[in-house]
Amino acid sequence: MIERRVRFTVDGSPPQVGRLIDGEVQTLGATGLSGESAPARHPLDAVRLLAPCEPGKVIGVAANYRDHAAEMGRPVPTTPRIFLKAQSAVVGPGDPIVIPPRTVRVDHEAELGVVIGRRCHRVRPEDALEVILGFTAVNDVTARDFQRADGIFGRGKGFDTFCPVGPCIAVGLDPRDLAVRTRVNGALRQDGRTSDMVFDVPTLIAFISDIMTLMPGDLIATGTPAGVGPIQPGDLVEIEVEGVGVLSNPVCARDDREG
Repeated sequence: MIERRVRFTVDGSPPQVGRLIDGEVQTLGATGLSGESAPARHPLDAVRLLAPCEPGKVIGVAANYRDHAAEMGRPVPTTPRIFLKAQSAVVGPGDPIVIPPRTVRVDHEAELGVVIGRRCHRVRPEDALEVILGFTAVNDVTARDFQRADGIFGRGKGFDTFCPVGPCIAVGLDPRDLAVRTRVNGALRQDGRTSDMVFDVPTLIAFISDIMTLMPGDLIATGTPAGVGPIQPGDLVEIEVEGVGVLSNPVCARDDREG
């Protein structure tokens, strides 16, 4: 049984945590047992969904699909190639992806996201699933021209709004063979499966946790399949991960005169 957890606000309330059930959001924290208040329920269209986790760090994985490595002209890695995205890049469903000035190409990258559930360090691959809270969809937005010019990922992947996450955390999902897709303005751009990853989820958790302690809420973006391409102001980008749902974000341009 898969549980889909969300963070949300309703009528300007502070962020709350709930679960998606039959087109409604049910708040967590109340069981409805005798003597306890029943959980509040809200129609999905009455709430504003937020990024479903608040990661202290976002760890990306480069070239983790063979077809994507080929389209980028890179060799298939023999060990995971990881990088960090800024915490301030994280936005939620419906939030705009803001294209900064001076960049000439910004790409979408659909990815399976792994949300860590507890503090862990030096996790064995066979124990990796025990430290996972659940899975989500991530758009690892990239200013491709800056990435290529710099030779490193910090600037090209670090802009504010360059890490949409959502719409939920799917708890109990099997990550081994899930469809990962991108649509831009309804047109299919990416269509891959997690079974094609070079390094699977347990391998990535073992590798990363041997380097750095992972904390609750930390997010691992596991890499993108082939088909990455440019987005521009006015586009609507939809990232779909099977079992999670669709993460939808409009694209707009930043005007530096706004401050």
